[in-house]
Amino acid sequence: MHIPFLQIGAGFIISAVIGWIAYKRSALSKSGVVGAMLTGTTIFGFGGWPWGLLLITFFVLSSLLSKYKEATKETLAEKFAKGSRRDIGQALANGGAGALIAITYWLTRQPLLWFAFVGAMATVNADTWATELGVLSKRMPRLITTGKPVEPGTSGGISPQGTLATLAGGAVIGVAGALFLYVESLIRYTPRVLLYPLSCLVYPGNCTQLPVIAALAGLTGSLFDSLLGATVQAIYYSTRREKETEKVTDPDGTPNILLRGWRWLNNDWVNFISSVVGAALAALLAHLTTTF
Repeated sequence: MHIPFLQIGAGFIISAVIGWIAYKRSALSKSGVVGAMLTGTTIFGFGGWPWGLLLITFFVLSSLLSKYKEATKETLAEKFAKGSRRDIGQALANGGAGALIAITYWLTRQPLLWFAFVGAMATVNADTWATELGVLSKRMPRLITTGKPVEPGTSGGISPQGTLATLAGGAVIGVAGALFLYVESLIRYTPRVLLYPLSCLVYPGNCTQLPVIAALAGLTGSLFDSLLGATVQAIYYSTRREKETEKVTDPDGTPNILLRGWRWLNNDWVNFISSVVGAALAALLAHLTTTF
């Protein structure tokens, strides 16, 4: 099987440039740059340009949202395992499933894997939007398992504002995915470009249905993320600050006490698993509704 060395090389260069810019803008740590290059090179190289552009869309939007009302969200940051400057763990958690799907797509050329990739990206984008915008809600979030009011930023807490943000975050990825496929058609099929909008009616999964599939997959994956956060994700208690937190240790190095959950299941693993759930649902919905 032909290895796409040109695409891999282009993906490496683009990922390195974006990683360097993100590092300078404090969106990525040094290890985060490595993680972004690993996922970006793999997705660009083995998936193709629409795949790589969709990854960039997620990264740009999530980075911008992390800076939105950053001062207001600072008081909530102590609950989260990590800050807005993403490290390699976060990069692999958000893009790792997509990278594995891209490699599988290169090996099999199974069209459903495109939908799986969109579902994975929709999930991580939806979850980011839910976190970054949901914590700004004036209404107290409620625990997804019991409906009990909890403090903003609590793992497993959901709110109407956060849920709407989740749907929007997933749908945006679907719209972007459809747009990038259209742009690719401009490049590959220029003589038939005027007929492409009509082909959306014949093959709606790539155009009209993709935003809907992405929104549903993103919402489901994000809610599954919240479910894990409320049940089995490792949550600690800081005796010094007298608060629950995802952090294993306090900033001063003081170890925190495991309050509940599985010690190995940190936020990065929760994000990765949830993206797999979103990918699986998107592929299933495409299989049930789309003709190839």
